[in-house]
Amino acid sequence: MELDKCQADFAVGCGYKYLNGGPGAPAFLYVAKRHQQATKQPLVGWMGHAKPFAFSPVYEASDNINHFQSGTPSVIAMSALDAALDVWEGVEIQQVRQKSLALADLLIELVANAPSLHEFVLCSPKEGNKRGSQVAFAHQDAFAMCQALIEKNVIADFRAPNILRFGLTPLYTSFQDIESAVSFLEHIVQSRLYTKARFSKPQKVT
Repeated sequence: MELDKCQADFAVGCGYKYLNGGPGAPAFLYVAKRHQQATKQPLVGWMGHAKPFAFSPVYEASDNINHFQSGTPSVIAMSALDAALDVWEGVEIQQVRQKSLALADLLIELVANAPSLHEFVLCSPKEGNKRGSQVAFAHQDAFAMCQALIEKNVIADFRAPNILRFGLTPLYTSFQDIESAVSFLEHIVQSRLYTKARFSKPQKVT
């Protein structure tokens, strides 16, 4: 992302989902150079010190982006994120976006054309330029259906009160994966598998 070229002031990002670092992955922060000295970080720490290894009793903030660092980064989390970034080698973000759109279009089309899934209401925009890399459907039994899908190793998620959401990760999700997911969803609906009591129990993670 060409944040300097876009004249962005600030940006934050998530290493957990967007960069595949997993739970506990470090996030990232961008501050335009024109703001770095004037902007203060309220959570000061030794990594933001001008001379962190001097161990001075007086805090002196770094005069650049480094003063936004507070504590010590988790080495294990940084290592996992470093490994996760390998999948991006040789891949342009435009390629990722195009596949994301194509995956979503296929998912929307397959659900729309499946007679047994006619009760699902598309909540995401049909227009790709208005949509991120996920597709949401509304259904009164969305929670139970989500749990039934997870049992089939189709990892969707539920958002109250009635949203079944599919996150599409273009780097490693195939078009066949989308077809399989919809096929499992059809099976769950047609067989009424989702009505089993175990799929209605509240879960810590939905």
